[in-house]
Amino acid sequence: MARRKKHEDEHENHERWLVSYADFMTLLFAFFVVMYALSSLNEGKYRIMSDSVVTAFRSIGTQSKTPQVVASPIASIRPSPPPQPPEAEEARKAKAERVKNMAEEIRKVLAPLVADGQVRVTEGAFGITVEINASVLFAPGEALLGADAQRALRAVGQVVAGAEFPVTVEGHTDVLPIATPMFPSNWELSAVRASSVVRLFVDSGVRPSRLTAAGYGDQRPVADNATADGRARNRRVTILIESRVAEPAVSAPVRASGVTDSILPADAAPPVPKPEGTAQP
Repeated sequence: MARRKKHEDEHENHERWLVSYADFMTLLFAFFVVMYALSSLNEGKYRIMSDSVVTAFRSIGTQSKTPQVVASPIASIRPSPPPQPPEAEEARKAKAERVKNMAEEIRKVLAPLVADGQVRVTEGAFGITVEINASVLFAPGEALLGADAQRALRAVGQVVAGAEFPVTVEGHTDVLPIATPMFPSNWELSAVRASSVVRLFVDSGVRPSRLTAAGYGDQRPVADNATADGRARNRRVTILIESRVAEPAVSAPVRASGVTDSILPADAAPPVPKPEGTAQP
């Protein structure tokens, strides 16, 4: 009997620990599932993974000539911006109305030039832009405002003086070089032209602290410098009234005469414009 009992003990199950181990792994798995469910999903990583899966399924569908599987990404949930207080919204609307009225007043005082295509007034996301062809304001190669130009700009200055928006005056030229004792390059010419407009605005009642003059030379063209019409369009003065409340709008382009600003020394050869269609460097 003792020998039989000993034989039964030899067949005792020694793998009972697997039951406890399996229970432990089940609980651990459940824990991580709960943690993942509570965590926030990274939208960027999800989109990358989603695009990769969609691309992979499309490739498989194309190669096997079977119907493609197209997965639509989950729409991102973005919190809506907090509503503005009524006072702030009213102030914004009032500011936008002032900008709109200012643009209309500028169009009125420059109506003949606007009708002739020499001036363009637009309202954009950053404010009002008044683009004036340089031939209306200055003689070729000069930075002194003519009498008619002074009257027109004084009217604009009086409109601008009644507001609080910053004003930037930009001078622009074409690519043809200029070489005079007063203006060694287009940089000086564009900067002095912008400064002339700024000085006239100051005389018209605009606070100097609101004004900025900038000369860009030929570095910011708006038309092709390979043609006479394009170079005439690039010779311009731009007045930026920065309000950042107006809605974008589209206006007709500015027409300009073909007079050049370039004045070369007597011993210098005149510049030869590139033929039409030639790419500019």
